[in-house]
Amino acid sequence: MKYKILCSDLDGTLLSSKSDVSEYAIEQIGKIKDETKIILVSARMPSGMHYIQADLGIIDQPIICYNGALVLSGKTALASVFIPVSILKNIYILCNGLEADLGLYYHNEWYVPKTTFRVEKEIKYTKSTPTFQDTINTLNDWEERNIGAHKIMLMCTKDSADSLMPILKDQLGDVLNLYRSNDTLIEIAPKAVSKLSAIQLLLQENETLEDVIAFGDNYNDIEMLANVGLGVAVANAREEVKEITNFITLSNTKDGVAHYIAENLVN
Repeated sequence: MKYKILCSDLDGTLLSSKSDVSEYAIEQIGKIKDETKIILVSARMPSGMHYIQADLGIIDQPIICYNGALVLSGKTALASVFIPVSILKNIYILCNGLEADLGLYYHNEWYVPKTTFRVEKEIKYTKSTPTFQDTINTLNDWEERNIGAHKIMLMCTKDSADSLMPILKDQLGDVLNLYRSNDTLIEIAPKAVSKLSAIQLLLQENETLEDVIAFGDNYNDIEMLANVGLGVAVANAREEVKEITNFITLSNTKDGVAHYIAENLVN
């Protein structure tokens, strides 16, 4: 089947390194991008995706940021759903006394209370720069501006993440999507949106989910991969992801997405 839309996660999926798309991926996507829409779908902020779009030559396409909480076409927001400050303050209180910093994201803004090894890694890998500001000052500013967080990156120790995750699920699981991307990192997004809901938003009248092929590796990709026409996991994906996909390609470090495109989508 010929797919009208290709959607791909970035980190651990399309990106063969921590921050960049490979020349091979650029080459293979270049062969299909004139007849197939290429939509990047990520937990990243816009600035962490725009340079990849430019490398791939697809800046005319929309992007799905923050796991679907922000959908952009150029500078126009097609969808924007954020976590209100009242909930953010609740999370801030729950973190008091624990080793846990809130990385707060709204549109192309990123705020952290201080620099850490985790923050420096994020700066390096996403080529984006945060504003260093006390969290309560950020929350008070956002309250005045009547905005909230498209994403929270809760940076913890393993022990603090172990303590916080069940509390967050119990108290806020009905309004927030919470997933632990590693032992020390909890990513939080609005419950009302997902990568799948964002893809559905972008479908044109003559398009359905059956027209979509998608690639991913992590928990936040499961709904997307399970509901599109063809879901493809990279070999390094979590086992739960592999179990629900139609196909498993090579790992991201071996250019699994580009390899699949070359073998199956290029005429």
